[in-house]
Amino acid sequence: MPSTTELPAKSQRPVITKLLIANRGEIASRIIRTARQMDIATVALYSDADRDGPYVLQADESVHLPGTTPAETYLRADLVLDAARRTGATAVHPGYGFLSENEQFARDCATAGVIFVGPSPEAIAAMGSKIEAKRMMSAAGVPVLPGATVESESDEDPDRLRSAAEQIGFPILVKAAFGGGGRGMRIVSDQSELIDAVRSARREAASAFGNGTVFLEKFVESPRHIEVQIFGDSYGTVVHLGERECSIQRRYQKIVEESPSTAVDDALRDELGRAAVAAGKALSYEGAGTVEFVMAQDGSFYFLEVNTRLQVEHPVTELVTGVDLVRGQLLVASGAPLPEEMLDAAPQGHAVEVRLYAEDVAAGFIPVSGTLTTLEFAELPGVRIDSGFASGSHVSTFYDPMLAKVIGYGADRDAACDQVARALQETRIHGVTTNRDLLIGILREPEFRSGAIDTGYLDRHDPADLMARRSSDGTAGHTHALVAALAAQAGRRTNSPVLPRLPSGFRTLPSAPQSVSFECGDKVITVEYRFDRAGLIARIGDRRSDSLELNTATAEFVDIVIDGIRRQYHITRSGATHFVDSALGATELREVERFPDPSDMQEAGSLLAPMPGTVVRVEVTEGQSVSAGDAVVVLEAMKMQHTIRTPADGIVVKIPVAVAAQVDSGAVLAIVQDGEADE
Repeated sequence: MPSTTELPAKSQRPVITKLLIANRGEIASRIIRTARQMDIATVALYSDADRDGPYVLQADESVHLPGTTPAETYLRADLVLDAARRTGATAVHPGYGFLSENEQFARDCATAGVIFVGPSPEAIAAMGSKIEAKRMMSAAGVPVLPGATVESESDEDPDRLRSAAEQIGFPILVKAAFGGGGRGMRIVSDQSELIDAVRSARREAASAFGNGTVFLEKFVESPRHIEVQIFGDSYGTVVHLGERECSIQRRYQKIVEESPSTAVDDALRDELGRAAVAAGKALSYEGAGTVEFVMAQDGSFYFLEVNTRLQVEHPVTELVTGVDLVRGQLLVASGAPLPEEMLDAAPQGHAVEVRLYAEDVAAGFIPVSGTLTTLEFAELPGVRIDSGFASGSHVSTFYDPMLAKVIGYGADRDAACDQVARALQETRIHGVTTNRDLLIGILREPEFRSGAIDTGYLDRHDPADLMARRSSDGTAGHTHALVAALAAQAGRRTNSPVLPRLPSGFRTLPSAPQSVSFECGDKVITVEYRFDRAGLIARIGDRRSDSLELNTATAEFVDIVIDGIRRQYHITRSGATHFVDSALGATELREVERFPDPSDMQEAGSLLAPMPGTVVRVEVTEGQSVSAGDAVVVLEAMKMQHTIRTPADGIVVKIPVAVAAQVDSGAVLAIVQDGEADE
């Protein structure tokens, strides 16, 4: 193989001196980190919503893209290349998502004389169609699932579909040829469901992706999602860097990834690697790519797709191989052969990554937005944090709601899982609802820890049951309410101009206790407390606590002994909301106003927005009769649509929103009251 100083003429590409990152958030920060180590200047792009993103300040330079939506900003190839021209960037790294798998953008970069850090446009185009990808992989000897294509209405002929289904065998997966995210996807268990499933999948695919082509393929029951990291250079060398297990998914999206897989031994790893390398060679692949497989319980595996970009979960491969994949991308894009460390890489130890999302698991994984009052990650040995947010950052409705990736590395799988679970538990997150407790619950659940996992894991395990319960006796909320009350009184006394060290409500003679109520989820907790000569006396709900020893109390920290157990509590306050963190877990408490303003009360029958978003459809009119379950308004937030339905029969008496309106969480979308419409 040629050395890096003796390259053939065809590979003499410009050296990358300034890199524009055509992305945002954590992946932009990740790329900037490696570029700085390689002494490459960096340029960031930011939309209106990302103006204060941490990655913007991490880059050497940044360019504003006016607007907020991806279509206005990060998907505008012309604006991206104009920014490269204006800043003198010699290369563009697309990260993942946005323009990373856009064949035309890769060609436009070449036309503009800018290096595209990724594979060739031809490789991207070849993998853009799932149907063509399967044909190419089959020709290259990569195992593929038996299937059939439905491209037009004539292909929907019932006899043709039934014949194809008999050859494939049930159950069958009907899947959109273009796109992903579960749209245009159906699972068919027998012939009676086939025709309707194909037609409805084609309609959904045409609506979502502009192309109604679907294909039928054998559905593997209880499969594992296994992917292999490949890397190629311009000299025809393609290697694999081991596999990743990505079977823990919700809504067809990964939330836990690890390397290596518990289901893959050395022999199977070699077999998977050979198939992945064959796929890469068939594409003349350059740079980082991932070959994804579905694997049956008996170890047989079949090609799914090639992701022609860096994957979200690439850190687990980096930790077990010691290879910096972004560095490899930049070297290969500059014309260098694969670095030596990639040629003999083998997994050592184990790495586990979880995706921390701003989402409401209990409400069905609904994405949420808001301001992160606090985001402080625990610093533990063996734990890596890739994040695009910090305390004070705003989580908008315009982009993916992933806050961070928490990755743990250990000598074995148990050690890696323990590290990530502990890091999540000690991380302080306030201001938005997250999936943290679900992730902790998965990492500590016995079936997961045994390695007996597949893509149906969250179908078998109710997320509500998996949510981590760090207080075995269920008293965390009550204890934290007492602590919040004590911290609040300490803050008030500190700021008092008169006798600031005197406890709140102190009297020389016994008197009525201080009282405050908090909303905790769907419960109201009332705390009564009094300081007397004997110390602190408190009642929480209907339970009196006499065994209290208050060591320290400030507005941000309380050290107290309750029922003989001493703990430390950290408190953050934002208006009427109190966030309390301790060994018991994390609790959000909203202080109840003693004298609420009647004008703030919701009118009866109000349907509220469950999240901030954009109104994309109003399905009813004022005065219309509706039945329980009828769609009223459709919201779009973070690339997903959510239908708001009426919970009961009634009349739509008011619709205070219109299409294209931006609404906040809790906003009134419609008012439906009992009654009958006028004739």
